[in-house]
Amino acid sequence: MRLLHTMLRVGNLEKSLAFYCDLLGMRLLRKKDYPGGEFTLAFVGYGEETDHTVLELTYNWGKDAYTLGDAYGHIAIGVDDIYATCAEIADRGGKVTREPGPMKHGSTVIAFVEDPDGYKVELIQLGTQGSAKAEQAQAVGA
Repeated sequence: MRLLHTMLRVGNLEKSLAFYCDLLGMRLLRKKDYPGGEFTLAFVGYGEETDHTVLELTYNWGKDAYTLGDAYGHIAIGVDDIYATCAEIADRGGKVTREPGPMKHGSTVIAFVEDPDGYKVELIQLGTQGSAKAEQAQAVGA
């Protein structure tokens, strides 16, 4: 397992990209609009997602501000078998708050678990996330 990304909700995606990319020296790795869900995801980091943990900036269309406490979204951990991992977590007394399956408006296979303080941890099936190639393969049934 490895840490994949941390998600932050942002009120102005362009200002956030300028901050993380121009001020902090990250680069925009990928960006995608999800019209059905009315949100945009932008991933920024210091290296490719295959080798580095990155930030996911989520802009929910029409929402320009957040209360500080709800700006934090989740951390993400890549797993080889999301179904077995969730079963093991549940068997050991952990709380699975979203069973494994494709994300809404996308093809990445995800699940969510909750830590003892209520923080969300997203589990992502490795090989299904992030690339247009993976989404195209799933779309054609490969």
